[in-house]
Amino acid sequence: MPRSTVVVPTGSPASTIACHRSFARQGIRTIGAASDPSAPAFRSRHCDERVVVDDPMTNVTAYKDALLALAARADVETIVPLSEPDIYVLAKYRDAFAEHIATPWPSFETLRTIHDRDRLFAVARDAGVAVPDTRSLDDVDAWTDDCVVKSRFALLSSEYTTDDLPAELVDQEGAIFVPADERPDVDRLRAAFGHTPHVQRFVDGTEYSLGVLYDDGEPVVETQKRIVRGVKYYHGPSVYHETVDIPELETFGRDLLTELDYHGPADIDVIRNPDTGEYELLEINPRFWATVQLEIHAGFDFPTYYWQLATDTPVGPVPDPTPGIRSHALAGELSYLLSVAADDHPVCDHPSLLAATRNVVTSTLRDRRFDVLDARDPVPFLATIANAVRSYTTPSQSPTTPPDPEPAPDPQPPNAPDPR
Repeated sequence: MPRSTVVVPTGSPASTIACHRSFARQGIRTIGAASDPSAPAFRSRHCDERVVVDDPMTNVTAYKDALLALAARADVETIVPLSEPDIYVLAKYRDAFAEHIATPWPSFETLRTIHDRDRLFAVARDAGVAVPDTRSLDDVDAWTDDCVVKSRFALLSSEYTTDDLPAELVDQEGAIFVPADERPDVDRLRAAFGHTPHVQRFVDGTEYSLGVLYDDGEPVVETQKRIVRGVKYYHGPSVYHETVDIPELETFGRDLLTELDYHGPADIDVIRNPDTGEYELLEINPRFWATVQLEIHAGFDFPTYYWQLATDTPVGPVPDPTPGIRSHALAGELSYLLSVAADDHPVCDHPSLLAATRNVVTSTLRDRRFDVLDARDPVPFLATIANAVRSYTTPSQSPTTPPDPEPAPDPQPPNAPDPR
């Protein structure tokens, strides 16, 4: 009888590596699937088998076929969604995957709602959950507040919009900040995003993330964390995070996901508005999140819980939450310091490089838990650092940089953590 196996596609290095390590501790075999043969997760000693697949952003059909071929293997029990293209393919072809494996992830209709901020915010309002002041670019008359222009869609797909798209999937990372009383060129913004984007009033508040696992609308495991530092000094994906236990956030998550009748893992990004004290929804990532290793450090082994849900095994043990557990993404901390040294943000205040360096060094020495670094499995961390150095030295074009010939506002990561 073949040993039970789970397919682990490549999401963020941290989340992918965390899954391989977690499954290995349970004696579960893993198959890594990545379009890049140099993916750090492939270097983990806990990745039992490595399969190179097509990049879903350039050939989503071939990517789907590759995952279906793996799902059809007799030893494979399920697949872990770790990126937006993963969950898009898994949800869209859920029935086809269900012929072979367990499918503990949301339906495609639920995914469409989550990936479309218009639909998602409408559901949130019905559930009594607050959202930031957000409107379509076409509906903005006055630019009197600091704003962030961001995609309406978490992943732009021909399934989600009637716009003429050049491919089935279009990457929508990034956002553009617009200072108060500066009117941007709206036609160029629309061209940059490939559709009519949203304009959201900028909220400079404390950011939180809820990591959960749901079973047909019922919470199975729920956790919370605060984002202490982002990959840039003006936030972005989290690189230093801390567990918290705030009753209002638990209610926030339950009201929202119950309204959605959610199924599977999810990450809910929330910001506390300093002017109103309210928690406001930024987005839902309908998959595992980049910082899942923090929850594992805190005793919440989400990959194992996911496996248990997929195999109809009682989920647990689930511990009580312990606030104050912290973890670092060290490659991200380097990016944070480089941002402090080199970036100039049009809206956010710039911190002192000396103070920022002192904070990173002090917290790293004090809180010796890490998202990727592990002395028992060191090579993925070295590969992650090498890839980070290459990204800093290789010029790239942001997907939200408006086209030439005229200059436009600099593209920036959104003002919310995206733990992809």
